[in-house]
Amino acid sequence: MKKVLLHICCGVCALGACERLKNEDYHVTGYFYNPNIALFGEYLARKQAVEKAALVSGISLIVSDYLPGLWRDVCGKYPEEPEGGARCLICYQERLKRTFDAAEGMEYDYFTTTLTISPHKSTAAIFKIGRRISPSKFLAIDFKSDDGFKKTMILAKQYNLYHQKYCGCEFSQTAPGSRLKAPGEEPKR
Repeated sequence: MKKVLLHICCGVCALGACERLKNEDYHVTGYFYNPNIALFGEYLARKQAVEKAALVSGISLIVSDYLPGLWRDVCGKYPEEPEGGARCLICYQERLKRTFDAAEGMEYDYFTTTLTISPHKSTAAIFKIGRRISPSKFLAIDFKSDDGFKKTMILAKQYNLYHQKYCGCEFSQTAPGSRLKAPGEEPKR
């Protein structure tokens, strides 16, 4: 059985991706690394949801350090970029590169990400970045195919998982329609 290190953005996305990978006979370990999450309360809510998703999915989970300062250093130069623009691509690159480095260090056969399950993320851009990092180790799976997003939403509701309304970065918080506070925190002013 091939071992894959799965970068996990949130618990909701993890459920569908884990189910698919396990159905395709991969041994899955989750990797929660998301320095893009600006508010610590939001980070904790997502981390708790990921831990629950890992338990429900029967996978091991590695939780990386919370490093929002690193994200600001790498992506904070692009506050005016629209959602899906250069800032997002750099953010994907950072998270996928860190996942690849962890996978290499622990001798996983492959690495991939739950980001492709979201209808708000460019699967083509994520595939391009993953293949650039490692053409032989990146497992290019479009988790939103075959109604993947719909299926993961059903699972998330079934397990009552926290479902966020934005990517987590400080710039997406101010986008129209986004939430302006993390669970248990006051709105930003």
